[in-house]
Amino acid sequence: MKKSKSGLVAPPKFVRARAYRGVEGKVVEWVEHRFEEHELYIHVRFTDKTELCWRIATRMTIEEGDLGDWTSGDFKQRRVFVRNERDRSQ
Repeated sequence: MKKSKSGLVAPPKFVRARAYRGVEGKVVEWVEHRFEEHELYIHVRFTDKTELCWRIATRMTIEEGDLGDWTSGDFKQRRVFVRNERDRSQ
């Protein structure tokens, strides 16, 4: 943040990261958030009775589950039981 001549801190410039089509120019009536079933819901209600809602979740995933042999002192992969579906390169 930059300090102005008066010594007050000026707010940072707004950087537009993502625009949501159909939302620009609407007037916000209220904003609400709540946690439900391990998810965060953020609701933005507009005066025209439309709503923008985000559902945010975190999950733990198994990237890989394998059987390894350490008898020689070095790891040798014997079998892969689970491989994350996102990783199709292997």
